[in-house]
Amino acid sequence: MNEVLDRVRFDDRGLVSVVVQDTASGAVLMVAWANREALELTRDTGLGHFWSRSRQALWRKGETSGNQLRVAEVLVDCDGDTLIYRVRAEGPACHLGSRSCFEPNPVRLELGWLAEVIAARRAADPESSYTRRLLDQGLDRVAQKVGEEAVEVVIAALAGVHERTISESADLLYHLLVLLEASGVDPLEVAAELELRHLPPDEGVRE
Repeated sequence: MNEVLDRVRFDDRGLVSVVVQDTASGAVLMVAWANREALELTRDTGLGHFWSRSRQALWRKGETSGNQLRVAEVLVDCDGDTLIYRVRAEGPACHLGSRSCFEPNPVRLELGWLAEVIAARRAADPESSYTRRLLDQGLDRVAQKVGEEAVEVVIAALAGVHERTISESADLLYHLLVLLEASGVDPLEVAAELELRHLPPDEGVRE
């Protein structure tokens, strides 16, 4: 590691990019930044440390989530301006819960798929499509349905009826997506807002 430190060419901010790679599969898990202190801490502790450009602070992967990166090897490229941490990841590397930041998030995929189906129903035959009929009734009616379904979820949950709570929750989510479609809101905008609200403070790769 000391040899690596001698070869690193930090940029004008004192940083170098770090690619994090799984030792077993070779998959790229995430990309972040590190300064000299982060590299020294990685060397001394064996755990992946980085520098957050947005917070201007050192951070260790897993400080709050527990999903640490145990660094087995650090490699430097021929130009000295990029490093590879070869790691054993203790849990998901991505703050969204995926093994890798380069894998699609399953929740996003499901949300996007259903939203696309609802959007396509705008052109469907009203005789055969409940979604089309609901959209044709306008925003006020769609909003009313969301309110009605929310009440049904609350009633089912308070009654402790497990299967009904699942069913009513599915109805609520569906009608909420119809409301977003009627309002011109992309569901992924909502997902992005949730990510911003719940991003762990040590997950500094989203900069």
